[in-house]
Amino acid sequence: PSCAFIVVATKSPAAEEYTVNIEISFENASFLDPVKAYLNSLSFPIQGNNTDQITDIVSINVTTVCRLAGNEIWCSCETGYGWPRERCLHNLTCQEHDVLLPGHQCSCLKELPPKGHFCQLQEDVTLNMRVRLNVGFQEDLMNTSSALYRSYKTDLETAFRKGYGILPGFKGVTVTGFKSGSVIVTYELHTTAPSLDLIHKANERVVQSLNQTYGMDDNSFQAFNGNESKLSVTPEIIFEGDTVSLVCENDILSSNVSWHYKEQELEIQNSSRFSIYTTIFNMTSVSKLTIRNITLGDAGEYVCKLILDIFEYKSKKKIDVIPIQILANEEMKVMCNNNPVSVSCCSDSNIDWKKTEWKQEGNINISGSAEIHIDSICSKYVFRVDRTQCPSGSSETTVVYTCEFISGYGARGRADTKVTFTSVGDNSSQKSEVPEVLRHEMEMSTVQSTTRNSLETSKAWEQQANLTITSDPISVSEGQNFSIKCISDVSNYDEVYWNTSAGIKIHQRFYTTRRYPDRAESVLTVKTSTREWNGTYHCIFRYKNSYSIATKDIIVHPLPLELNIMVDPLEAAVSCSGSHHIKCCIEEDGDYKVAFQIGSLSLPAAKEVKEKQVCYKHNFNANSVSWCSKTVDVFCHFTNAVNDSVWSPSMKLNLVPGENITCQDPLIGVGAPGKVIQKLCQFSNVPSSPGSPVGGIITYKCVGFQWEEKRNDCISAPINSLLRLAKALVKSPSQDEKLPTYLKNLSISINKAEHEISSSPGSLGAVINILDLLSTVPTHVNSEMMMHVLSTVNVILGKPVLNTWKVLQQQQTNQSSRLLHSVERFSQALRSGDSPPLSFSQTNVQMSSMVIKSIHLKTYQQKFVFSDSDLWGNVVIDKNHLENLQPDSSVVTMAFPTLLAILAKDSQENNFAESLVMTTTVSHNITMPFRISMTFKNSSPSGGETRCVFWNFSLANNTGGWDSSGCYVEEGDGDNVTCICDHLTSFSILMSADTPDPRSLLGILLDIISYVGVGFSILSLAACLVVEAVVWKSVTKNRTSYMRHTCIVNIAASLLIANTWFIVVAAIQDNHYILCKTACVAATFFIHFFYLSVFFWMLTLGLMLFYRLVFILHETSRSTQKAIAFCLGYGCPLAISVITLAATQPREVYTRKNVCWLNWEDTKALLAFAIPALIIVVVNITITVVVITKILRPSIGDKPCKQEKSSLFQISKSIGVLTPLLGLTWGFGLTTVFPGTNLAFHIIFAILNVFQGLFILLFGCLWDLKVQEALLSRFSLSRWSSQHSKSTSLGSSSPVFSMSSPISRRFNNLFGKTGTYNVSTPETTSSSMENSSSAYSLLN
Repeated sequence: PSCAFIVVATKSPAAEEYTVNIEISFENASFLDPVKAYLNSLSFPIQGNNTDQITDIVSINVTTVCRLAGNEIWCSCETGYGWPRERCLHNLTCQEHDVLLPGHQCSCLKELPPKGHFCQLQEDVTLNMRVRLNVGFQEDLMNTSSALYRSYKTDLETAFRKGYGILPGFKGVTVTGFKSGSVIVTYELHTTAPSLDLIHKANERVVQSLNQTYGMDDNSFQAFNGNESKLSVTPEIIFEGDTVSLVCENDILSSNVSWHYKEQELEIQNSSRFSIYTTIFNMTSVSKLTIRNITLGDAGEYVCKLILDIFEYKSKKKIDVIPIQILANEEMKVMCNNNPVSVSCCSDSNIDWKKTEWKQEGNINISGSAEIHIDSICSKYVFRVDRTQCPSGSSETTVVYTCEFISGYGARGRADTKVTFTSVGDNSSQKSEVPEVLRHEMEMSTVQSTTRNSLETSKAWEQQANLTITSDPISVSEGQNFSIKCISDVSNYDEVYWNTSAGIKIHQRFYTTRRYPDRAESVLTVKTSTREWNGTYHCIFRYKNSYSIATKDIIVHPLPLELNIMVDPLEAAVSCSGSHHIKCCIEEDGDYKVAFQIGSLSLPAAKEVKEKQVCYKHNFNANSVSWCSKTVDVFCHFTNAVNDSVWSPSMKLNLVPGENITCQDPLIGVGAPGKVIQKLCQFSNVPSSPGSPVGGIITYKCVGFQWEEKRNDCISAPINSLLRLAKALVKSPSQDEKLPTYLKNLSISINKAEHEISSSPGSLGAVINILDLLSTVPTHVNSEMMMHVLSTVNVILGKPVLNTWKVLQQQQTNQSSRLLHSVERFSQALRSGDSPPLSFSQTNVQMSSMVIKSIHLKTYQQKFVFSDSDLWGNVVIDKNHLENLQPDSSVVTMAFPTLLAILAKDSQENNFAESLVMTTTVSHNITMPFRISMTFKNSSPSGGETRCVFWNFSLANNTGGWDSSGCYVEEGDGDNVTCICDHLTSFSILMSADTPDPRSLLGILLDIISYVGVGFSILSLAACLVVEAVVWKSVTKNRTSYMRHTCIVNIAASLLIANTWFIVVAAIQDNHYILCKTACVAATFFIHFFYLSVFFWMLTLGLMLFYRLVFILHETSRSTQKAIAFCLGYGCPLAISVITLAATQPREVYTRKNVCWLNWEDTKALLAFAIPALIIVVVNITITVVVITKILRPSIGDKPCKQEKSSLFQISKSIGVLTPLLGLTWGFGLTTVFPGTNLAFHIIFAILNVFQGLFILLFGCLWDLKVQEALLSRFSLSRWSSQHSKSTSLGSSSPVFSMSSPISRRFNNLFGKTGTYNVSTPETTSSSMENSSSAYSLLN
C-alpha cells in the first residue's frame, strides 16, 4: 500500500505558506495505522531548526490511501478529502464502495490518476432540503415569533443535528420555514459533500431522534439545488411566431428530466407545438425543449428539473414574447400617368429581419421592385403604371399590396396597403396639390417617424413647453441666500435639472421640483451663496428628446463668510488701566470697509497684508471706556461695495483691576490665577507657514505667575487646508464634479500626514469632520471614490492613532460615532454598476460588497480575517431576505478591528465591544422584516455573559451608544459567537430596564403569560364594570361604600384601557408591522397615563381605608371625598405624564427606539412611571400592615383558640382583598429593574400583574357580600325571594352588627373596639360606628 500526505509549512520572515504533497509506500499495510497515530499525537506548529531561514510545520494530514482490492488498486480519500469532480467523471470509481452524491466529489477511484494528483480538501456545500410532517398545519407556524414556531424549530433542529451529525464535515442545520400541505419543513444543511448512502442513514437517524407526535414521513425527504443546471434560450429576443429552443445542461448524468411551465402548475408534454429531447452527451445531461410558433400566451417562467434519488436540480428562465407590429398606410390613390410610385411599411422593432416579401392581390397586376431602408426596419415597393395598364370602362381599380417581415426564427409580421388606380382625366383625382412621388415619400417618412417614437409622443409636448423663470434680477453678497423659480406651462416631464453655463449639473440638494395638474415648477434654493455661484444658470425640463430651457444670471458680490473671519483674541483679560491688541483676519483681500464695534461705539481698523492673509487691527485702550470689572463683546464689521455687511465672531474682553493680574504674556495677554482662555492656534506660539496657517484652538490656564497650556486642539496646516476646502465644497454648485478629485487628494494627503494625525487630536478631529461633511454630498459613490475613503479611514484607525482617539473620547465629542456614521453613508451611496463587486482589504479596515440581481440570486456571505489583530468574523444574509430588496441594490459590509477600542462605552454595562466591529448597509430602504446573521471571534471566552449589540446613533442625545434591542446570541462555543439581529418585545418591559432575550425561555414564557393573562384581565375588567353597573344602586347606599365602589370602577376602567393599548401595540410590534413615530408616542403617553391612574386610584383606596381606620370620629362629605379622589386619581397621573412628554419629546427621546414604551437608555423616562408606582406600593404596604395590626388586637370575651382562628381568617382575607386592590404585586417590579434578576421574579411579576384584572373581579367585586346579595336579588327566583325575606326578618331580631353576632365580634376585633352596639340600618346615627362599619366594608 501507499499513502499521500499533505504538509503545510510557513517560512519566515516573509511568512510565506507552502503546501507539500508527499507519497510514501509501505511493504506491509499494518505499518499505516501507527504512522497515522503518530501524526495525530503531534502538536502544531512544529518549530524548524535554528537556521537563518526558519520553517514551521503548521499541519500534516493523510489525504489518500491506495490498497490492493483483489486484482485492482483502490485509491480512497480520508475523511474530509475527496477526488476532484473531473477525476470522478473521467476515471473508474469504486461503485461498490462509493455511492456518489450527484454533482460533487467522489471518495474512491480505481487506480491512481496520472501526474501525481491526490485527494483534495472537500468544499463546503449547502443543501436546501425539505420533509413532510403528517400533522395538521396551524397558522402560527407562519409567524416566526410565535411560541409554536419556536417550539417546532427547536425540536426539529435538535433532531436534525443528531441525525446529520454523522456526515463528514457537518457544519450545522437551520430550519428556514414551514409550508402547508400537512406541514412541510424547509431547512438548510451545511456540510461537505456526503455520499447518498450516508444521506439516507442520516435521514433515518433524524426520524428516530424526533418525537413520534410530529409524524415525520421518512419517505418524504427531498433535496433541492438551483445552481447546478445551465439553462439557455434561443433566440434572445423572441417575437410572436418564432420557434424557440430552451436547452438545459447539467453535469448530473441522468436523463430523468422534466419541463414545467410556471413552476408546478403544468408539466409540459410532447405535442404538435412542444417537443422535448433528452440525451447524455460528452459527460453532460442535455435536455432541449422546442416551442414552435410561440404565442403571447406562452410567455412566462419555464423550469427544467432533473431528479436523481432524493435530489432535485432545477433551473428557471423567464421568457417574454414581443408582438410584431408592422406600420403602413392603409389606403392610397395612384394616377396611371407612368410616374414612379412607392408603397412603404416599417417594423416597430429595430431588429435584423432575415427578409421582407411583397405580395399583391387584385384584378390587375402592377409589379415593381422592393427596397430595404433604414437599418432593415423599413421596406419600400416601387412601381410605375401607365394608362394602358389601367382598365378601360371603369374609373377606379383597387389592388392590395401586402408587406411581410420574416425573422430568422420563423416569426412573421404583415401589413396591407389598399391602392386605388385612377385613369388620367378622372376629375375626382385632380384635387391633389402635392406630386404623388413627394407625397408618398412624406407618408413613408411619417411612418418611420411614428415608428421611432413608438407612437407615444404626448400632444402636450409636440411643441416645447413654455418656461417662466424669476424675472427680478438676482444680486446678492456671499453668505446671503437666494432662490430662483422656474415654471413650466405643462405638467408632463421626464426629468428636471439645473445646469451651470459650463454644462455642469447642479447637485439635487439645491433644488426641489413639484408637479401640479396644469403646470410644473422647480425651485433652486441656495442658503449660503459663495463666489462660485456667480454666473448663468439653466433650468431644463426634458420630455423624451424635447428640451425646454430658461436661463438666469446671478451676481454674487465678495463678502467674507462669518466662519472664515478669524479673530484674536477669542477671549482675553485687559487691565482697566492697560490696552490690548485686537484683530480680524481673512484669507483674501477685497474692497471692504472694516470697523471694530463695541456696542454703539465704533473703533477704526488698520489694514495689514501679509502674504495672502489680510488683517485689520486696533489697539484697544481700556481707559477709553468706563466699564471696569465688566466683560465687553467686540466685533469686526465688514461692509462691501454694495453696502452689504457681515459681523465677525465675538471677541470677549474681560476688564479687570490691575491688582488681580498675575500672569502676563505679550502674545497671550494677562490674567488672574485660575483664569482659562482660548486662542486660535494661528495666533499663538504654534509654528505655522505663512501661506498655509494652522487651524484649531489652543487653551491656556493661568497657574501661579505664568500661562500653561491646558489643551491643544490645533490642526496641522495641510489638514486645515483640506478642511477649508471641504467646507467650501459642500456649498459649491458643482460639488458632484469636484468630490472624486477631492477624495483622491484627501487620501494621498492623509497617508502622508499620518505622523501629524497620531500626535494631534485636533488634526484627527478635523479629518473626521471632513468625512462627516463629505458623506452628505454624494448620491452615488463609485468604486474608486470608495477606495479613497477607506484608505483615509485605514490611517485614522491605525494603532499609532489609538492614543489620540483616547483624548477625543475624554472630550466626549462623539467623534467615533460620527466617523462610523460617515463611513456608513458613503457605503449606502456605493453603486458598482456593471463593474465587479468592490473588495478592499487593509490592516485596519476590510470591505466586501454584492449587487442584488433579479436572477442568479445567491446568499450573501462575507468573511473577514485580521491576522495582525487576531480577530475574524463573517456575515450571512439568506437569499430569501435578499429577494425583498430592490434590484441593483448594493449590500456592503465593512469590518474594523480597532474600532472596539475607539467607540464609546456602553452607558448601561460599561463594557467595550469585545469583538470585531462590522457594519452592513443596503443602498435602498428596507421595507420588509430583515434578518442578518453574524459570527464573531470571541476574544474573551471566559469574560462573562456575551451580548449581541449594535451601535445606535440615536442614543445618548444622538451621540450614539451600544444597544442590544432586536439582537440576540444564537449560539456560541467559547471561541466564536453567532448573533442574529431582528426585533421582538415582551410584557415584562414595563418595569424592567433590561429587555429579556425574546428567543430565550424567559422571553417565550413572558410572551405567553402576557398575551393570555392580559386577555383574561381585559375580559375580567369588562365583566367587573358590567357587574358594578348592575348592582350600583344596591351597594352604594352609604358614603364609604360609594367611595369604595367608585375607586374600584375607576381602577378597572383605567386598567382596562391601559391593557388594551398595551396589547394592541405589543401585537403590532411582535408581528413586525411598522408603527409610525407619532402613533408610538401617543400609545406610550396613554399607556403611561392610564397605568399611573391605576396606581393613584389604588392609592386613593388605600388612603380611604387608612382614613376610616385611624380618623374614626372625623367626618367628610361625599362631594369632598369624591373631588379629592378624582384629583388624586387622574390629576396627578396627567401632570406626571404631560411633564414627562414635554421634557423628553422635543429631543425625541420620549420612547424607546424599538418599543413603544418609556425610554430608559437616554433619559431614564421610565422612572416617571416606576418611582410613583413603587412609592404607592410602599404606602399601600404600610396601610396593609396597619390593617393587620388592627386585626391582631384581641377583643374582650373571645377565647384564645377562637380568637386565633378568627384572627388568622381575617388576616388571610384582608391580604387576599388588599393585595390586588392596592397593587402590592407591583413590588416585584422593583426586583426586575436590576440586571441579572432571577428568572422566577420575572415570571411571578408577569403572572401577578397580567392577571390583576381577574383578581380585581374576584376579590374586589364578586367577593363583596353586598354585591353577591344584590346579584342574587336581581336574578333570583320567587322561591329564593321568600327565603330571603324570612332570613331578613330573622336578621331584624338579631342584628348582624350586634355584639352577640360572631360577624360583629370579628368586625370589632378588626378595629379594636369593645362594648355593645345595636345597628338596625346602614345609616347609623353614631358617627364612630359608621366609620367603623365603613372600614369593614372596604375589605368586603
